[in-house]
Amino acid sequence: MAYKLGIAGLGAIGMKVARMIDANAVPGITLAAVSANDKARAATRVADLATPPSVCTLAELSEHADVIVECAPAAVFAEVAGPAVERGRVFMPLSVGALLNHMELVDKARETGARIIVPTGALIGLDTVRAMAVGKITSVRLETRKPPGGLEGAPHLVSNNIDITNLSEALCVFRGTARDAAKAFPANVNVAAALALAGLGPDETAVEVWADPAVNRNQQTVTIESDAGEATMMIRNIPSDENPRTGRIVANSVIATLDRMTAPLVAGS
Repeated sequence: MAYKLGIAGLGAIGMKVARMIDANAVPGITLAAVSANDKARAATRVADLATPPSVCTLAELSEHADVIVECAPAAVFAEVAGPAVERGRVFMPLSVGALLNHMELVDKARETGARIIVPTGALIGLDTVRAMAVGKITSVRLETRKPPGGLEGAPHLVSNNIDITNLSEALCVFRGTARDAAKAFPANVNVAAALALAGLGPDETAVEVWADPAVNRNQQTVTIESDAGEATMMIRNIPSDENPRTGRIVANSVIATLDRMTAPLVAGS
């Protein structure tokens, strides 16, 4: 089956996905439309693609595409998600923390036939978490460690006057639930929300966030206990050159998720 793709946001992730789809990275999926805050700049950025897509508003994306990938600021999440789900599209959010505040979209998707697919993104082992969730999970914990520059400007740091400049050792800047982590670090820990949706939920998933000057990669460690076994999984992602708050692997994860939609063979649950 062929799909037309729409991308909301042309930052480090969105632009990389756009270029890969334009280069036929996923057979059966073509880039139909993009949207960004600055439409004129967006048009310039995609002008050199082999097949330049339409440039439209966030709400109009679902009029042009069957699959909507959202990689825009969390503040405009509803502008993308609402029309996509209402029109019965496949909606692929990367602002997963924002999704926690709009879970009514799941009920709406049941009515309209839409599908909400959350890519694994910068995390590891969501297939294991989902499999364990078929039985009984007793605990899920996520530890996020990032170079201080990757956390700068986060609402939690600003509101609590936490200074992470010139650190000489690792500093734990947050302990709490995945729901609270998503609010505290909306641009940094969407992985916490994705983990929560795959496992115990946002209020039972424990999260720690560390600013660590000793690391040069975004490190995520998941520990899970269940009646099927125990697992500890760690991934160290290279930060994006354009945006240190996210990793290079995130765009790759989007491509891999799109590939699952059309591939004749899929490995992994």
